[in-house]
Amino acid sequence: MRALVVTNPHATATTHRERDVLAHALGGVADLEVVGTANRGHAAALACRAMRNGTDVVVALGGDGTVNEVINGLLTDGVHDRIPALGIVPAGSTNVFARALGLPNDLFEATGSLLEGLRAGTRRKVSMALADDRYFCFSAGLGYDAAIVHGVERKRRQGRRSTHTLYARVGVREFLRTDRRHPTLHVELPDGTRIDDVFFTVLTNTDPWTYVGNQPLHPTPNTTFDTGLGLYARRRMSALGILFSMARLAGPRPRIGRRGAFVAEDLDGVTVIADEPIAFQVDGDALDTRSKVTFRTVPRALDVVVAPDEQAPQD
Repeated sequence: MRALVVTNPHATATTHRERDVLAHALGGVADLEVVGTANRGHAAALACRAMRNGTDVVVALGGDGTVNEVINGLLTDGVHDRIPALGIVPAGSTNVFARALGLPNDLFEATGSLLEGLRAGTRRKVSMALADDRYFCFSAGLGYDAAIVHGVERKRRQGRRSTHTLYARVGVREFLRTDRRHPTLHVELPDGTRIDDVFFTVLTNTDPWTYVGNQPLHPTPNTTFDTGLGLYARRRMSALGILFSMARLAGPRPRIGRRGAFVAEDLDGVTVIADEPIAFQVDGDALDTRSKVTFRTVPRALDVVVAPDEQAPQD
């Protein structure tokens, strides 16, 4: 078995020594190549090369941003039967994709799980989503949600460490800067329905949308890797309303209110239009501002390496 491990040397939850130990463990079950990323886009280029040269497994050792880049590299040529399986060792601050898959969030437990899956040859087929030409695995957003991601990215370029506290502080600042009286987004659904007066949108490929600390938020609780897209379109932006809604979305039994947001699930596609270019993010990665984005689901796009006891029931 040929495997490539793509490591992010700046991942929040690992040290250089830990990455070496994990790579050594994986080398016991595969003909292994380990490459650290040097810049933005490097992980995607490495994964694309691996896909085209017949590598069997590509392991993303990093956070959700590293995983997203690897996925985009693997799917450079679209969905086909020669795409390497994806392995994940979560090493970021949140690790939404890995946790949504039910993988361990602990670095060493996740490595053990990956080793079990590689030895047993067990895989889970999952769907992806596209935002224009960019794949994402758990969520994408325009507006306030994306503005927070952009704000955190600016802080990280200044040397700040990505933490839940940083996200909270940036979230408060961006909320105070947001025009909460004049919504600028419009959503078009596949059946022709148009939703106007939207402040921000979140498109989901699974549940949960994200985590606040260890608390998951469930705006589209019925969305899974086996369904279509979920949509959460926020139509009110009062401070009390946002706090109340976020509290309702938390916990094992989320309650989805209909007064402040429009929610739809199992969608084949969605188009979001902005009156002017607005902040845009996919999987927590800040992208260029956009005035229009078309989203669609890509069924059964990738095989993910999982331990035998982590396979989805339908597999």
